[in-house]
Amino acid sequence: MTDVLGWRRKFGVIAPSTNTIVEPDLYRMAVPGVTAHFSRIHIRDQDMRGDAGMERLMQQIRAEIGAACERVMTCEPDSIVMGMSAETFWGGVEGNRAFVRQVHDLTGLRVATGAEACERALTLLGARHIGVVTPYQPVGDANVRTFFTDLGFEVGEIIGLKCPTAVSIAHVGEPELRDALRTLAAGGVDAIVQCGTNLSMVRLADEAERWLGLPVLAINAATWWMALRDNGIQDQVHGAGSLLREH
Repeated sequence: MTDVLGWRRKFGVIAPSTNTIVEPDLYRMAVPGVTAHFSRIHIRDQDMRGDAGMERLMQQIRAEIGAACERVMTCEPDSIVMGMSAETFWGGVEGNRAFVRQVHDLTGLRVATGAEACERALTLLGARHIGVVTPYQPVGDANVRTFFTDLGFEVGEIIGLKCPTAVSIAHVGEPELRDALRTLAAGGVDAIVQCGTNLSMVRLADEAERWLGLPVLAINAATWWMALRDNGIQDQVHGAGSLLREH
C-alpha cells in the first residue's frame, strides 16, 4: 500500500545528532506527497576545535553511519538523503564515490549527497570559478577544495568559520554570513557554495542571489533538489534559491 502522506516518495535522511538546521530546512522545502524521515548519527564528542577535533568528529560519523542507515530503513524509504555534508566531500571525488557506494551497499537505495548535488548544480549553471563558505576547520576546507578541483572547478577563496563545536554551527547568524558572501562575490566568482548542513543559509541564499546577481548554493537546498529531481519530482519550491525554483 502507498504511504498516506508520502504517497510520491519517502526519503530516509541521515544527519548528525547535533544538527538542528537540516531537519527544519527540509520541512520548509517540502512538496506535496514527499516526506523526510530522520535517523541520527550519535555524536558523543562534538568538540571540533582545530583539525584534530574535526577529524575526531568525522571518525564518529564513520563509526555510527551503519547503525543510522539500519534504523532509517525500518520505515521503508524510497531513497536516502545525506543530511550532512563534510563526509561527502572528504577525500575528493573518489572519497565521495566510495561514501555513496558504502551507503548504497547498506541500504540498496539511491543516495543524494551535498557534494554531488553542488557538482550537478554548478555544471547546470555553467559556473567554473567558485567561492565557498563553510563552518569547518582548515582540514575540512582542504577536502572541499580537493573535491571541486578534482572536477575541474576553479576554487577561489574559501571562508572557513572554524566553529568550535558541532552544535555551535547553528549559532552563526545572518550578519556574519552576509559579510562572507559579499567577500566571496568580490572575488569575481561565477557562483558561491555554502557547505555544512547545520549552517542556516537556505533563506539567506535565496535573498543573496538577488543582491549579488550570482547563484548561491545553500547545501541543504542543493541536496534536496538532487533528491527530488533524481526521484522524478519536478515541483518548484520558492524561497529556497533559484535552483529549486527554476531547475
